[in-house]
Amino acid sequence: MDPEAEGPPIIKVTPLQQMLASCTGAILTSLMVTPFDVVKIRLQAQNNPFPKGKCFLYSNGLMDHLCVCEEEGNKAWYKKPGRFQGTLDAFLKIIRNEGIKSLWSGLPPTLVMAVPATVIYFTCYDQLTALLRSKLGESESHIPIVAGIVARLGAVTVISPLELIRTKMQSKKFSYEELHQFVSKKVSEDGWISLWRGWAPTVLRDVPFSAMYWYNYEVLKKWLCAKSGLYEPTFMINFTSGALSGSFAAVVTLPFDVVKTQKQTQLWIYDSRKISMPLQMSTWAIMKNIVAKNGFSGLFTGLIPRLIKIAPACAVMISTYEFGKSFFQKQNARRQQY
Repeated sequence: MDPEAEGPPIIKVTPLQQMLASCTGAILTSLMVTPFDVVKIRLQAQNNPFPKGKCFLYSNGLMDHLCVCEEEGNKAWYKKPGRFQGTLDAFLKIIRNEGIKSLWSGLPPTLVMAVPATVIYFTCYDQLTALLRSKLGESESHIPIVAGIVARLGAVTVISPLELIRTKMQSKKFSYEELHQFVSKKVSEDGWISLWRGWAPTVLRDVPFSAMYWYNYEVLKKWLCAKSGLYEPTFMINFTSGALSGSFAAVVTLPFDVVKTQKQTQLWIYDSRKISMPLQMSTWAIMKNIVAKNGFSGLFTGLIPRLIKIAPACAVMISTYEFGKSFFQKQNARRQQY
């Protein structure tokens, strides 16, 4: 059976239904991968000195975030347990010193950020893909790359200011009036662009990841369907394609992930000490500094926990999303019959 042959008619899924399908995947992914991201960020940032009483935060499988705890007396989830010797050692030390719950620290704010980011990202990707295929044809192989890049740029740009506000709210309790004053002061002092600090290294990591991920995912999915003689991919085909394409993209973009972690933690250090950010804070300068101190391998710090995180995260996210869309397709098909 030729998968390229004309198959059953395709029932469209509305943007709202795509949003609902992506929400489920974002929640499941956040619950599953947060422990691996906590370990990854700890390994990457352990050489970065933190000011007294401060702490940083991890992310979910789709995005990284940072938080800060103002007072040392607060029960901050970050307590420096000494040097980590590797992934397993980091897991054991974090659990021994802080308890197993600390591996899911910051999960609520992660969900607050992950759900809208995922909704924007996946919905934009599907809508752009459908638009480009209607204009360029179904066989155009570069469509997933273009759609992935544009969708990721949009998601990162929209979420960046929200991440800054969320991080500030985590530092201590703020009223909405105080929060408004903080944002107004930030804009008046540094301009609107200050709300997008950290945008550049995020884009350098996420946009190439997105381009590689979607291209490889679509290629693998078609290849596996052809091997299985299927018109439509099964849950396992989506799961496998997501895991393999995500793993490849994770390895290639890891250096930018390391740089982003270093830059975010350094930003909080300079902000907390009320000193100006040095010129060497540029992405390329940080990368050179990492290589000088730790060698080329320093750019791949946290590779194992990142792979352990990314592979299942991408697999669960895309397979859950595709399953959700399939569910809504069946519902829409039933409605068309009556």
